[in-house]
Amino acid sequence: MSIKHTFKATVNWDINEGESTQNPRTFSRNHEVVIANKVSPLQVSAAKTFRGDDRLYNPEDLLLSALTSCHMMSYLYVCAQHKIEVLNYTDQSEGDLDVESSGKGSFKTVRLKPVVTIRDETKKELALSLHQKANELCFIANSCNFPISHEAIILVE
Repeated sequence: MSIKHTFKATVNWDINEGESTQNPRTFSRNHEVVIANKVSPLQVSAAKTFRGDDRLYNPEDLLLSALTSCHMMSYLYVCAQHKIEVLNYTDQSEGDLDVESSGKGSFKTVRLKPVVTIRDETKKELALSLHQKANELCFIANSCNFPISHEAIILVE
């Protein structure tokens, strides 16, 4: 049995004075993403490479951060199930996007690089192995069609 959850987002974009969408080089990619009952809209653009504002989030940033964040939350969940006390979790993930000359592109791989600090030395190997279980539970990872690797490091404090 499964339970369906629906998530909603609204994207708002307007043409700026003097711009035109008749030429792909002449209009702003800046827009906002609004999600009901959230703190504030996300200010989003294209990546700088694709004529966007590099000060703003871009869809590729958001995909990578969604995957990284979901993995962390799944990992903390499985650690709690195994009574592993996690003190700190940091991940400097990376994703590789390949774009063809036609403009079509896709992520080809993502590398999660979590550094996790736990309290109990005797649970270090278990803590390392639980990244695989977290990946199996992660909603975002289960929605991706590219390989996700885990280069995890477990520290003990």
